[in-house]
Amino acid sequence: MQTFNEQDARRIVVPRADKVHKGSNGRVVIVAGNKQFGGAAIMSATAAVYSGAGLTSVATATVNHAPLHAQLPEAMVTSWTAPELPGLLRGSDVIVVGPGLGVDATAFGVLTLVLAAAKPDTTLILDGSAIDILAVHHVQVEHAKTIWTPHPVELERLVHLAPPDQTDLAVASAAESLPGILVAKGAPTRTFYGDQAYVNTSGNPGMATGGSGDTLTGVVAAFVAQFGYSLDVVASAVWTHSRAADLVVKEQYVAVPSIVARRIPFLMHDLAVN
Repeated sequence: MQTFNEQDARRIVVPRADKVHKGSNGRVVIVAGNKQFGGAAIMSATAAVYSGAGLTSVATATVNHAPLHAQLPEAMVTSWTAPELPGLLRGSDVIVVGPGLGVDATAFGVLTLVLAAAKPDTTLILDGSAIDILAVHHVQVEHAKTIWTPHPVELERLVHLAPPDQTDLAVASAAESLPGILVAKGAPTRTFYGDQAYVNTSGNPGMATGGSGDTLTGVVAAFVAQFGYSLDVVASAVWTHSRAADLVVKEQYVAVPSIVARRIPFLMHDLAVN
């Protein structure tokens, strides 16, 4: 397993071309946030916007629309039941599904809609509740351009590997049963794709707080939307998210996710131009 560090991130986060428009930087749709966990949708979308996604749309419970608009006017918003949602999903470059989605019948229906609407060339990021639903209902995902972002307990549900047994070798073997890229969140986070893997070199204990994972999904979505689908791009998103948290904890006891997201564009600037 290789380490992923700042020099590796600099290979991915490069200056933007002179002739570029918002569509050039990718269309991200985030399907997240029931009425209890609307913050998950907001944090994921905030991270996507601040990490450079060209267009960010959020499909979330109606009760979350006003808070999202108030906190993040750059994002567009719709409902899970909106008739335009399937078309929005089909027109996206990256779909995030799962943060704060819940695991009830409604959430299962929403996830089913997303899986059906995702085109083969769309990147599908499965996080949080989506992973739990898939594990409980034994749904097989065959979408090749998938990114899985489980924490250790979600990974256990997904591949039946208890946290103490989630060694590099065991997780690498388990990752072979999943399509796409596996981001095994932890201290440190490890990213697996085929026979390659990276261990992250940034991050700190201040990240152990609710919302860190939701923020990571937004960063990963934005990076893939801008730089493409690859192991190095996803590992770069992981490193950048954790490095932004490292900068935050130089001044604060906790790496508050919403503050971490707002540090990312400054960090990306430094990576691209220095």
